[in-house]
Amino acid sequence: MEAHTPPGAPLAGIRIVEASMLGPGAATTHLADLGADVIKVEPPRGDYLRETTWPLVSGVSLMHLHISRGKRSIVLDLRTAEGREVFLDLARGADVVVEAMRPGGLERRGVGPGVLARVNPRLVFCGISGYGETGPYRGLPSHGVAFDTWAGLVRPEPTGDGHWAIPEHPSTGINAGPLFAAIGILAGVVRARATGVGGRLEVAQSDAAASMDWLRSETWRAYERPESEVTGNGADGFRRREPGTAGMRDGVRYQFYATADGHILFMASERELWRNFCTAVGRPDLFDRHPGSRYADHAIGDTVLRDELTEIFAGRGSAEWIAFGGEHNVPIAPVNTPRTLAADPQFQERLPWLPAERLGTDQLPSPIRFVGEERRVPARAPALGEHTGEILREVLGYEPPAIARLRESGALGSPDEAERAEGAGGARPGSFGSGTRGG
Repeated sequence: MEAHTPPGAPLAGIRIVEASMLGPGAATTHLADLGADVIKVEPPRGDYLRETTWPLVSGVSLMHLHISRGKRSIVLDLRTAEGREVFLDLARGADVVVEAMRPGGLERRGVGPGVLARVNPRLVFCGISGYGETGPYRGLPSHGVAFDTWAGLVRPEPTGDGHWAIPEHPSTGINAGPLFAAIGILAGVVRARATGVGGRLEVAQSDAAASMDWLRSETWRAYERPESEVTGNGADGFRRREPGTAGMRDGVRYQFYATADGHILFMASERELWRNFCTAVGRPDLFDRHPGSRYADHAIGDTVLRDELTEIFAGRGSAEWIAFGGEHNVPIAPVNTPRTLAADPQFQERLPWLPAERLGTDQLPSPIRFVGEERRVPARAPALGEHTGEILREVLGYEPPAIARLRESGALGSPDEAERAEGAGGARPGSFGSGTRGG
C-alpha cells in the first residue's frame, strides 16, 4: 500500500476509513491535518454537507471545504454485496474506522463494528453522533445547536414581538465532539499498536458540549452541599456566586471597558496586578483606597471605582491599552468579533490563512504547531468519488478488470454516476440512511 502523506507528517502511516454525514466528520479533519490518510467513503448520492449549509463557494459549502479538506473520497454503495466487500478490504488495512453519522448506520449495512473486528482485530472503531448510542435521546433527530441547548449553553432569546430566537453563539458540541473523538482515536491506536488489540469507542456531541462547560454544572452540583462546606472565595466574603460569571457580570476590576475606539477586557483581580495598573496610570490613590484582597478580587458593586475606571480607559485606544498591559504587567485583553479577528496582529502571527488557491476558500489552519517544522497545507476537500479509482488501485491493489466488474455491479454507484463522480465530482444530497442525527 502506498502512503498518502509524506513520511515526515506526525500521523503519516495511520489510515482512517470514514463514513460520515455533515458536521461529525470533523473528527478526522484534525487527524488529516496532521498527516493521517483519511478515506471518506460516500454513498452514490454523496454527503449532502456539500450543499446544505452556507456560505456556498462556487457552489460548494464552506463547511464541506473545511471539514473534508485533506481527505480522499471513494463512492461505495453499501447496499450491494460487492460494495460491502470493498469496504471490508479497506478496513483490513486500516487503523481506524469512523462512523460519524446516525448510530448504527454501518451495522444496518452489514459492516458494523462486530464484523469489522473479525476482519481486523487491531482496528479501532469510533462512533460519533448527536446524543450517543445509549439513553432516551439516542434516536432523536438533531442538528448542531441542539447539543448546546441540551447542555445549557444556548438559551432562547426574546425578540420583543412575542417570539423567541436563536442568538448568535459559538457552536460548542459540534466542534468539541470531534476533538474528543480525535483524542480517543489516537489513544485507541496507541493501545492497539502496543497490544495488537483494537477497541470500540463512541462520542456524543451533546456529552462533549456538557464536558466543555464542566465548571458551571459542577459548581451547581457542589452548591447542593451545605454552605458550611461549599462557599465562595474570601475576596467576596465567601458568598456563593452563580457559576458562569462568578460575580464578573457586576465586577469592576474584572470587566469590559470602552476605549477611545472600541473595547478591552480588564482583568486585574490580583492585588499585585491591580497595584501595577494604578501605579502605571499615575493613580496610586486608587490602590490606596481600594487595595482589595490578594487574589480573585473583582471589586463587585464598587460603582465609584467603576466610574473612575470608565473615564481612564476612555482616554486611550484599544491598541494603546494592549501595549500598556504588556509593558506594565497588567492583564488587558483585546475584544474582537469573528469579523474583525483576522485584523488582529496576534491572529496574523499565529493563524495565517490557508490559501483559497489551494483549498477553494480561505481557511484557518490547525492550531497544533510542531516547533521547528513547516506547517502543512492540506489538500482541497474532495469532490464526490474523486479518488475512487486511485484508492482501488493504490490502496487495495485492485487490477483494472476487477475495478471494471465493480463498476458494472453498481458497487461504485451506477456506471454513469461513477464516471461522472470520478471525472467531475458532482455533489448530490443523500446518505447511507436518512436523518440528521449526527449533527
